[in-house]
Amino acid sequence: MGNKRLPQGMVQVYTGNGKGKTTAALGLACRAVGHGYTVFVIQFMKGNIEYGELETARKLAPSLTIRQMGRECFVNRERPDPEDIRLAHEALALAKTVIAGGEYDMVILDEINVAMDFGLIKTQEVIQLMDEERPAHVELILTGRYAPQEIVERADLVTDMVEVKHYYQRGIQSREGIEK
Repeated sequence: MGNKRLPQGMVQVYTGNGKGKTTAALGLACRAVGHGYTVFVIQFMKGNIEYGELETARKLAPSLTIRQMGRECFVNRERPDPEDIRLAHEALALAKTVIAGGEYDMVILDEINVAMDFGLIKTQEVIQLMDEERPAHVELILTGRYAPQEIVERADLVTDMVEVKHYYQRGIQSREGIEK
């Protein structure tokens, strides 16, 4: 991996009910790779779905790595399956290892806010990761709806994506190359 390091890493949060949280984080990843930085993305609650960014990561490897850590089905918010909880804990353990290792300049924890809201992982563990385990040069990006207030308060940048209008309301499903 490269020897280039960010002089100061920040914590960014992309949340809200509007489209674009993951897209914004992936845009940051592409920008960082373009400047010679290394990026590791962990996708919580996503698995076995061929999102376009996975092919991009294959083309940009080893500068960009993406790991899906979930099942391809939706998680039941009221009664999460034990497998969903296990996979979220595995994803968090991987995040801790990757962040503490300091090899990557940017780490994106995609949909981690949803994983906290659904009770799959504890907010306090993520706060500890942000406050105590993250090396100073690592840019940490947290995405997903329902960002806990404690996370929002500690972050350096928070963007709340607000849905004004979405074609999904007209029955248009996810489109390859746009939403997946």
